[in-house]
Amino acid sequence: MAVISSASLLSIASLFRPIRKYPTLPDLVITATSIRCLLSLSQPMDDRQQPESKKRVVVCGEGIIGICTAYFLAKKGAAVTLIEKSSVACAASGKAGGFLALDWCDGGPVESLARASFNLHRSLSEELNGPDLYGYRPLTSLSITVTESGPSSPSGSKSSGDSTIPSWVDGPTRGPRTIGTTQTTAQVHPQLFTRTLLNTAVEKYGVEVVIGKLEQLHVEEWRVGSVVLEEGRVIESDSVVLSLGPWTGKFEMLASMFGVSGLKAHSIVLEPKDPGAITPHALFLSFHPQGGKAMDPKVYPRPNGEVYICGMSTEEEVPDDPEQIVGNPASIAMLKRVGKSVSSHLREGEARVKAEQACFLPCTDDGVLIIGEVPGMKGCYVATGHSCWGILNGPATGAAVAELVLEGRATIVDLSRFSPARFVGRRRVKV
Repeated sequence: MAVISSASLLSIASLFRPIRKYPTLPDLVITATSIRCLLSLSQPMDDRQQPESKKRVVVCGEGIIGICTAYFLAKKGAAVTLIEKSSVACAASGKAGGFLALDWCDGGPVESLARASFNLHRSLSEELNGPDLYGYRPLTSLSITVTESGPSSPSGSKSSGDSTIPSWVDGPTRGPRTIGTTQTTAQVHPQLFTRTLLNTAVEKYGVEVVIGKLEQLHVEEWRVGSVVLEEGRVIESDSVVLSLGPWTGKFEMLASMFGVSGLKAHSIVLEPKDPGAITPHALFLSFHPQGGKAMDPKVYPRPNGEVYICGMSTEEEVPDDPEQIVGNPASIAMLKRVGKSVSSHLREGEARVKAEQACFLPCTDDGVLIIGEVPGMKGCYVATGHSCWGILNGPATGAAVAELVLEGRATIVDLSRFSPARFVGRRRVKV
């Protein structure tokens, strides 16, 4: 449990700032309003502190899903407490690519959710100054085949001669194809987006932030009544939203109902010497390494001069502490080979490695999101299983859950196919 004192204000306030200061993505501002909200965390929360008209909602998890949910709940008038055991966007929400697509989920169960969320991203960018604060921008997306050159092969020589390929992509490429336009694909810097949204929720809508580990829920007569943290603090609530990502499977109450596991995904962040040469083109590769099987990494340039490269997923056990997650050396080394093969601007000596990292993507047993009220537990909601589309689908998920909690049904998108009730009667077999 976090008790905020004047000595700890600086460390807590740092949760709302970007990890680094970017020339085009300025630090978020901490005002007296947000400090007062943080100071209030040291005071017990009871019925007397909240107006009777406000519904008290506790949201557990400060990733993109939890913060979007808290943002829209508070915007609609709820008194929201947001709980996180580590730090803001410390897992997948801070290490994702931040790629957004309007129609890439068409034909699947999240089609309507993805389309609604893509449009909501655009609206939020206008509302929150997304281009400046978190790098929101439309971009063109390309599919390209890249073959890794041998040690003796010259680099910096584009082999296809196709004008579709940006000039900075000068490796041995072929078969370029446009798969997304500025009307259908876009991007955000995911960590800065998450932090901007949280900062706004705290300053403008009064969301309270508690750093502490969720221990259990108190349920009486089939209704959730409070949240208990590891050190014993009890937070009374009318409703609770559990947005625990891949850690959903480690929370005993939910693990007995349905399975959520984590897929470990790796990424690196490069800083080229000449960032002005890198155009806004997201690259979806079919990469053929020397002496290995083809793989499908992605390359996302960012407007602050970074280039993000991801791929190399592995199945591993999710650790209890997200701060303990580190990348596998072989996977990181392969992503560096991808960068070198794609562009001379991304090879060693021409680009500085800013980050080598990994995160776990939440995946469900049946591959479908879990969003809705937990059967047999009135007032307890869950939102998880977004896999690699968490940043894209975060806003619409949060808006829909806010409607569900406060109004009894979601209108922005139909959540019925994601209901946890679909698991009732199924017998879970742990492997």
